[in-house]
Amino acid sequence: PLLVSGIEAVARSRLLTVAADALLVDVAALLSAAQISVVIVCDAAGAALGIVTETTLVRSLGLGQVGFFTTRAGDVMTTDFTACAPEDVLSDVLAMMHTQGLIHVLLLEPDRRPLGVLNARDGLRALLAAGNHEEVQLRSYVMGVGYQ
Repeated sequence: PLLVSGIEAVARSRLLTVAADALLVDVAALLSAAQISVVIVCDAAGAALGIVTETTLVRSLGLGQVGFFTTRAGDVMTTDFTACAPEDVLSDVLAMMHTQGLIHVLLLEPDRRPLGVLNARDGLRALLAAGNHEEVQLRSYVMGVGYQ
């Protein structure tokens, strides 16, 4: 079976990190220049503490709950996030993502340092390229997660 490590280079290319004390204006600048909708908030040792997504950012700013130039990423980050490891089976991770309605999961080392961000489309492309295209599984996955 294809492991998550098989697409680690792609996941690494989607990795955006900030310190917990980064301002939301800086997080927004990172997100606007990237092709991924999540930034990982890390502690001083580089371990993942939480995430800030475009949705979190827009919701916080739109509701007037935070100041764009004064609020820190650590103040609005979500600490409940889903992660996988390089040795996980890619099809299992994609199935879990489908079940939970996730578009991306963090790829973490055992010490919680981020290696990348696994995007559902990247995983699906890798399975197709590897020839692991069980039609029912892929069709279900694409119909359920691909365009949410």
